[in-house]
Parts: sequence; structure tokens; C-alpha cells
Amino acid sequence: MLDLSGVWIPLVTPFSGGRLDLPALTRLVATLAPRGIAGYVVCGSTGEAALLSDDEQRQVLQAVLDAQTGLPVLMGVAGSAPQPVRTELLQWAEYPVAGFLVPPPLYVRPPQAGVIDFFSTLADASPRPVVLYDIPSRTGTRIQRETALALAAHANIIGLKDCGGHLADTQALIDDGRLQVLAGDDIEIFATLCMGGAGSISASAHLHPELFVRLHQQLRVGDLPAARRLWQALQPWIRAAFAEPNPAPAKAALAAQGLLRNELRAPMQPVSAALQQQIEALVDQLGRLAREA
Repeated sequence: MLDLSGVWIPLVTPFSGGRLDLPALTRLVATLAPRGIAGYVVCGSTGEAALLSDDEQRQVLQAVLDAQTGLPVLMGVAGSAPQPVRTELLQWAEYPVAGFLVPPPLYVRPPQAGVIDFFSTLADASPRPVVLYDIPSRTGTRIQRETALALAAHANIIGLKDCGGHLADTQALIDDGRLQVLAGDDIEIFATLCMGGAGSISASAHLHPELFVRLHQQLRVGDLPAARRLWQALQPWIRAAFAEPNPAPAKAALAAQGLLRNELRAPMQPVSAALQQQIEALVDQLGRLAREA
């Protein structure tokens, strides 16, 4: 069974002149791999997957797999109608991915019974584990507590990326114990881990992921004073990372480190000049923190 514990990186997709920059993606994956992370998510919302063609998604996935880091890869799969999404999922299952990260049906806002049917259809067909992705700000549909608990009974549904914004529901799912709960809103990482969550899928962890890994380890062993100090030090960057639409701030930080070009695909745009200046200062600040630790 796939273990979701730890820090997962939902990879950005580098571009150069409007095209995929696969060498930059390979460099990024290689840079992140030795920093203690648990794995990668490919073609999630942070990867601008909705703006990539099927062929581009295939190239991105293959580049990450070819990097041969030994770390598991979750593939993002999304859509509105269950059967086309099922077909797409089975196509990606031809690759050696560890599992699939799947949000509820996009745009159509089905009832919860429809959400259950959607995920059950995919989980029944999938040869790999499915991780639910509760992100109502993008889909328009919540995976409500009772729905998540019903889906937890499916042997092929193993976890939930939690961007729902309801900590009482988060705690209930953690207490139930059948799903591994991952913080999806980065500002909730500390709270989710303290409640017993398994880990996080964190866009802000592109920048010095070893600090996020250390936070997980400190909380795992119960060193709350050290974890609080580190969390306080991370908060300015985490807030900046979502001050403008994701993944623009993460790409700005990575570009400041020379890892890729600060380029997004329209209609996404780079961060404002003011936020760019703030991010560059935070890159230096977190760099010092990582060196001093």
C-alpha cells in the first residue's frame, strides 16, 4: 500500500518561450529529490495542468519519471464526466505512477451522491490507488465529511488532499483513520500535522523543502517548541506563496534561485513587481535559515 506520509511537492511546469522547458523540469526534480521529500505530484493545479495539452502532460510525466529519483509520483487527473476521466486515468496507468490525485467533477457541481459515484467509478477501474482532492475553490464542489467517510470504505481510495477549509472535518477524517489526510492549504500544514495528519502536498515547499521536512519530523517526535519556531519562520514565505494566484509566486522563487524561467502560460501571469521584490528577500531569508539549521 502506498504510504502518503511526509512532504509531497506538486511540481510546477517550467516554460521557455511558451513551450515546455523539460531540461529545467529535470533540474528541478533532481534538486528537490535529495532534500527528504516523500514524492511528487505531476500535472496538478500547481503544474498548470488545465493549460497543458495531453501530449504536453505526457512529456511532463515522462520527464519526471526519467529523472529516476526513486521517489513515487502521483499523477493529477481531472474532468467533469466520469467515463472520459476513467479513460484518461487508464491511459496514465500505463506509466509507472504510484497513484492518482483526483478532484471532484469540475464546473458541473454535482450532488454528493454524484461525487460518490464519480470517485467509485474511477477507483473501481484504477489499477493504482486514488487520492481524493478536496479543492472547492477550483471545482465548485466540496467533498463533504460524510462523502469522504463513505468513500473511505473503498479499498482503492487511500487518502485525501485537504483544501476544504473545515478543520472539524479534517479532524473527523483523521480520527476515522481509514484515509491518510494531507494538508493541501499550506497555511494549514501545522494544524493538520498536529491533529495527526499524514503529511502535506505543498507548493510552498518548492523553496527549501528540507525546512518543511524538518517541521514534519519535529512534530512527529513531539518537539513542539522547535516546531513552533520553525513554523513561525516559514509563515512569511507561505503567505507570500499564495498572495497572488498559484503557481506564480512559487515560480518567482524558483526563478530567483536560477532553477527555471519566471514564465507562466496565459491567462496566468507572473507576480507583481512588489511581490517579486518581497519573494526575492524571502528566498535569501529562507536560504540563511536553511544554512544555519
